[in-house]
Amino acid sequence: MSRTTLSDLGDARMPDDDEQSGDPARGLRQALPWIALVIGTGAGALLSVGAFLGLYVRPTSDGWCALWKTRDMGVLGITSDFYLTQNGRVTNALLTGLLYSDGMRGPKLLPAFLVVALGAGLFLLARVVLRALRLPFPAAATAAAVLVVEALLFFAGTRSYQALLWAPATISHTLPSVLGVWAVLSAVWAARSSRRWARGGAVGGAAVLGTAAGMLSEPFVAMSGLVAAAAGVLCLPRFGRTRDRFASTWCAAWCLGLLVGLVLLTTSPGARWRRAQQPKEPLTLSGVGEAVGDWYRIWETIGGQWAYVGALAAGVLLGLAVSLSVRRPDAGGARPHGADGEDAGSGRASGGTFRVAVLALPLPLIALGSLVAAYGLRSGYGVDGWTYARTWTSFVVPFLLALCGYGAWLGYGLGRGLVAPPADGEGDGAGRAAPPPGVRASRLAALVATGAVAVASTAALVPAVRTLTTQTVARSLAWDRQDARIRAEVAAGRSEVGYRPLHIGSLAEPFFTKVYEKDWAARCTAEYYGVDRINRS
Repeated sequence: MSRTTLSDLGDARMPDDDEQSGDPARGLRQALPWIALVIGTGAGALLSVGAFLGLYVRPTSDGWCALWKTRDMGVLGITSDFYLTQNGRVTNALLTGLLYSDGMRGPKLLPAFLVVALGAGLFLLARVVLRALRLPFPAAATAAAVLVVEALLFFAGTRSYQALLWAPATISHTLPSVLGVWAVLSAVWAARSSRRWARGGAVGGAAVLGTAAGMLSEPFVAMSGLVAAAAGVLCLPRFGRTRDRFASTWCAAWCLGLLVGLVLLTTSPGARWRRAQQPKEPLTLSGVGEAVGDWYRIWETIGGQWAYVGALAAGVLLGLAVSLSVRRPDAGGARPHGADGEDAGSGRASGGTFRVAVLALPLPLIALGSLVAAYGLRSGYGVDGWTYARTWTSFVVPFLLALCGYGAWLGYGLGRGLVAPPADGEGDGAGRAAPPPGVRASRLAALVATGAVAVASTAALVPAVRTLTTQTVARSLAWDRQDARIRAEVAAGRSEVGYRPLHIGSLAEPFFTKVYEKDWAARCTAEYYGVDRINRS
C-alpha cells in the first residue's frame, strides 16, 4: 500500500480543463476558500476573546480551596489530600497542584492553552483522517470546521464559564478530551514511524495515559473507553482493514489503563469518604428509569441549542472542499485512488460493511456513554446531578465531531455531483453519469444554504460571548477591589474580615449555606487570606 506524501496532497487539484465555462463547480471552487475564511475568522475571533478572558479569571468555588492547599501543602501535599480525604482523583489533584503552584497565573493561561491545544490537535487529526482515506487536505476549510467545533463546544452550552474559564472544571472535563486527541495522534505517528521502538513505546504510553485518565474524570473514562473498545474491534486484522494488530493493541492498552486508573480511584480512601456522603441506592429498574429520564433531559437541553447544527454545516463545507480538490480522471481513465475512501480496486468484501460500521457506531456509542455519565451524576449528586453541565463535555466533544464527520461525508457526496464530466459528456470516468442541470442546481442551492447556516450558527454565539465577557471583566474588577481591602485589613492584624460574594458561572461562593461549619467555600476563603473567619460584608 503506497503512502500519500505532503507533496501529493499539495498537487491534489483540478486539471486545467476544469476552467471550462461549462463547469458549474468552478465558481464554487473559487469561492470556498473565502467562505471558509469568513467562517473561520468569525469563530476564531470568538475563541480569541475567550482565551483573552483568562486574564480576568479570579478565584471562586473550588478555586479557593485549590489556591490555599497548593500554597500550604505543595503539589504532592494536595495530591495526597485528594487521594486520602477528597475524591481519589490523583491525576486531577496533581494537575491542580501544578496549575496553582504559581497562584493564579496558571488558571489565567489555561483557557488559551485549551483553545490552542484542542484546535491544533483536531486540525492534525483531520489531516491524518484525510490522508488515511487518500483524499486531499483543504487546510482553509479544515481550519474553519475545527474553529466552529471549538466555538460551539465552549460557547453554545449552558455553562460557558465552567467549560473554558473555571480551572477545576476544565481540568476534570475539558482537558481529558485534549489529552485523548493528542494520544490518538501519538499512536498514528508511532504507527508510521520507521523506528522499531516507537510502537512499543506508544502502547506503553497508552497504558500510562489511560491510567492517568482513569484517575482524572469518570465521564471521560466511560466515553473514551467505549470509543476505544469499538475502534479496537474494528481494527482487528481479521476484518481486512489493517495489516497488523498495532491499532487494536493500542486500544486495548488504553482501555486497560482506564480500568486500572478507575480501580485505583474507586478504592481510594477519599472516594470511599465521598460515597459515604451520598450513599448509593441498589440498582433497580426504577433507578435505571430515573437515570434514563436524566439522560433525556440532558439531550433535550443540548438539542434545544440550534447552533450545534453549525458543526454539521461546517462539515458539509469541508467535505465539499475535499471533493472539489480531488484530481478528476480523464475520460475513460482509471478511478481516482481513494476517491471513495478505500484503495481503488482493492476488492475487499469488508469495505462496505466497514463503512457502514464507521457511519453507524458514533451515535449509539455517544448515547451509551452519556447514559453512563447521567447514571453516575445521579448517583454522585442526587436528583439534580444531571444539571452539572460541565460534565457533559466528555460526550459533547465526540457529538460535535460526529456531526462534523457526518456533514463532511454528506458534503463530499454533494460535491462529487457538482463536478463537471469529462469533455465527451458521457460520464466522469468513474462510472458515474453526469447529473441533470436541475439536480446540480438543487445541490448548489443546498450547499449555499449550508454556508449560511454555518455563518448564522457562529453569529448566534456572539450574545453568549458578550455576556461572558461583561460578567467576567466586571467580576474581576470588583474582586480586585475587595481583595485589596481584605489584604489591607489582614495586614492591620484583623483575624476576621468581611467578604461580599461575587457569583459567576452558577458556581458556589462563600455563604452559599446558612451553616458556617458546612460552608466549605467560606472556610477555604478564610484559609486563603489567613484569617480565622470571614463574615458577610
